[in-house]
Amino acid sequence: MIHWLTELREHLDADSFIAKLLNVFHYHTFRAGAAFLTAFLLSLMFGERVIRKLISLKVGQPIRSKEEVQKLFDLHGKKAGTPTMGGVLMLGTFVAAVLLWTDWHNRLVWICLVTTLLLGLLGFWDDYEKVAKKNSKGVSARAKLIWQFSVAIVAAYLLAYAMPDGTVTTSRTTFTPVTDTVTSAAPAGAAVLNEVKLPVSYRGLVLPGFKEPLIEDMGVFAVVLFAFIIVGFSNAVNLTDGLDGLATGCSISTGLAYAAFCYLTSNVTFSNFLFIPYFRLADEMTIVAMAMVGACFGFLWYNCQPARMFMGDTGSLALGGAIATLAIACKQEILLLIVGGVFVMEAGSVMIQVASFKTRGVRVFRMSPIHHHFELGGWKESQVVVRFWMLSIIFALIALSTLKLR
Repeated sequence: MIHWLTELREHLDADSFIAKLLNVFHYHTFRAGAAFLTAFLLSLMFGERVIRKLISLKVGQPIRSKEEVQKLFDLHGKKAGTPTMGGVLMLGTFVAAVLLWTDWHNRLVWICLVTTLLLGLLGFWDDYEKVAKKNSKGVSARAKLIWQFSVAIVAAYLLAYAMPDGTVTTSRTTFTPVTDTVTSAAPAGAAVLNEVKLPVSYRGLVLPGFKEPLIEDMGVFAVVLFAFIIVGFSNAVNLTDGLDGLATGCSISTGLAYAAFCYLTSNVTFSNFLFIPYFRLADEMTIVAMAMVGACFGFLWYNCQPARMFMGDTGSLALGGAIATLAIACKQEILLLIVGGVFVMEAGSVMIQVASFKTRGVRVFRMSPIHHHFELGGWKESQVVVRFWMLSIIFALIALSTLKLR
């Protein structure tokens, strides 16, 4: 919204103080920093009020009973009654920062924002069911998946078919023609290495280490891939949200990495230098990413151990959807396997545990998701959380280091 102030420059003297001041709002780096601070400060301003309101509504977090998981109950039983649905604070500050600092004409902003809100609404419904019925089950898995895939398919279709193509710079070997008179610096018939720009679609498959898309146009399979990424990562973040500050902290490092990817992807100089696809509309997603990071920082103020409130599914499902959409928006969705390595570990541990128990009757881990495996192995909750944060930062740095492998 504030971006519109830059349009006033056209009616002012270019050398005037006000024109130069308004020009600051045009820069994505400034607005990204402002979005971060806005989300963070709003969280600090309204956090206490949200906690008091949640306590007054008696929306305490249901903990699985001692009969269900005795050892886990012994570790986490004291958390029963801690307010959940804290994701409303995170979502509220995120949306406010995005609306305040982004250019509303950018379609990617709205795709990401609406996807995040709809998944957050599903999480709110799930949290309400848990609180109202005083159990840890919530909405049925089938209803969740139907909602998630409905939202994800629409978002995936828009990302695949409603976005303009970008370009990618690549090196191509060409040959100078053999002529009677050679006027070029290269001899006739010699091989010359030239850099050329190729069109690249959002439907293309871009892999780390390759200068050109591995598949130029996946067609409808792009929609399928994007939808599974959104649903999968939404659930992965949800599974990770089991310890104080764990999902929030890992989302911060993941969000910072994708803020960098979005900025580099939308800058023609950097994209040409790094041989990554250039998509102009990804510029505003830098601001969206930093708004998400700011909202996570603000929420972590109250969610670090001992947590005063939990994000619940309201926050975790929305966070996962936002991160997945950011990854697709800058055409680094495959790198999400590395950037979001902790979330992948958590989801993978659940799938391995379920598959092993159903096929062999054997549990691979003491308990899944994997953070509980380490808890039951003797690690303190704070140790698990901080070490997983460290892993998340390492995964983000590894992903960023792949940029110049092309």
